[in-house]
Amino acid sequence: MLRIGYRILAVVGLLAVAGLALGVVAVRQSGLSARDEPGAVEARLARLVRGVAIPSAVRSQVNPVPSTRETLVEARAHFADHCASCHGNDGSGQTALGRRLYPRAPDMRLPATQSLTDGELFHVIENGIRFTGMPGWGGEVSPAVSWKLVLFIRHLPRLGPEELLEMERLNPRSPGEWRELQQDQEFLQSIPAGPAKDSHHSH
Repeated sequence: MLRIGYRILAVVGLLAVAGLALGVVAVRQSGLSARDEPGAVEARLARLVRGVAIPSAVRSQVNPVPSTRETLVEARAHFADHCASCHGNDGSGQTALGRRLYPRAPDMRLPATQSLTDGELFHVIENGIRFTGMPGWGGEVSPAVSWKLVLFIRHLPRLGPEELLEMERLNPRSPGEWRELQQDQEFLQSIPAGPAKDSHHSH
């Protein structure tokens, strides 16, 4: 039995060394550029590691925050202000930042995200994911805010055009964008009003 155990360990060790060698070769050939598209094997491995890293007790957690209109409005505003720069207002990940992360910001409307349990989504928001652009927000926001975001992520596939329009208004703006907006407003205010129509008609 001891010999079988040693053989298994030797095989595992050889596989680990071979995997490391292949990784080194791949890095030397392509570098560590974040512009490269992650391969299917790498993406599958990353999802596997993410799944293993989330404690089993967390997966079964149930969202304690009730899904109400007010809760979704609050979560939508928070998402627009804090999350949309990477994930997009619609959760597609199709933003300048989201497309340049490695791995790319996921389309959270798709099963890869929607099939996660509430507890798994909460854990990702609270703790982030190492070696990606996803930060951990635990300690910066209250757990209640993270649970509300879980509700909003569930709502993303049904997001309506009116909601998207409202989110655009809430998105953070750069100083240059604020200046441009202010200049537009000043320009509109400087346009003289048209001549008042004479209510008395001459005959």
